[in-house]
Amino acid sequence: MKRILVPTDFSEHAENALKVASQIAKKNDSEIVILHMLELPHQMSDAITGGASIPETMLFMKKANEMLDEVSARPYLDGIPVTEIVKMDKPVHGISQVSQDYEIDLIIMGSHGASGIEELLIGSNTEKVVRNSEIPVLVIKKDISDFNPDTIVFASDFSDETRKPFEKFLGFTKFFDSKILLVTICTPNSFKPTHTIEKAMNEFVAEFSLTNYSTHIYNDTNIEKGIINFSNAINADIIGMCTHGRTGFAHFFNGSISEGLVNHAIKPVVTFKI
Repeated sequence: MKRILVPTDFSEHAENALKVASQIAKKNDSEIVILHMLELPHQMSDAITGGASIPETMLFMKKANEMLDEVSARPYLDGIPVTEIVKMDKPVHGISQVSQDYEIDLIIMGSHGASGIEELLIGSNTEKVVRNSEIPVLVIKKDISDFNPDTIVFASDFSDETRKPFEKFLGFTKFFDSKILLVTICTPNSFKPTHTIEKAMNEFVAEFSLTNYSTHIYNDTNIEKGIINFSNAINADIIGMCTHGRTGFAHFFNGSISEGLVNHAIKPVVTFKI
């Protein structure tokens, strides 16, 4: 894990993400890239058409760089190589572009979640990054002073399409030497007999060299609640999930379990795109 990207809006939630990034970076000799996306009204317009003028734009850029300098000077970042970037773009596109340009291995974002109409119609920038990112995204919801995950849940149906994301998941977990808890959530709408689920999980696991792991089946009213309740019951430190990256009408009608977890789970959630 050479480079970790931490987008920041200078909020408390972004600070929580940066603290976790610093702990991971120190353990793995990683570089941290701190990114602030500067969104200006009518960015490409001039003053005559009502957009931000060049002097105003430069003022915003100067202030953003000053704030990034302050963030980079945090004591918990001592000894970590830090790159600061201010980029004028929409958050999701800008984060994706920087991830490619800087060969980012992990994105860590803070989130307070979204609910109600906001969640249904808009969603958060974090949620949108989770939906679209080809790079693993770790979402942090609170201040974690000692990020040392002992147990990491990976919730899945263990179908063929989850094999490649699971390989990325294993690459993530190897940095922590954590126990992996593989779980399938069984609901009234997705019921399968226990022996069928166990067979699928055992065949899936057989393709990987796993040692410190266990398999579980958990029953609940829906998959999202099942993942959260199972993770709480065994006191997991992180929840791992695959995301389909649906957009448009497909996303509107089908939704996304991983995005729901990003909004509703208190525990850190790490996602891997199928």
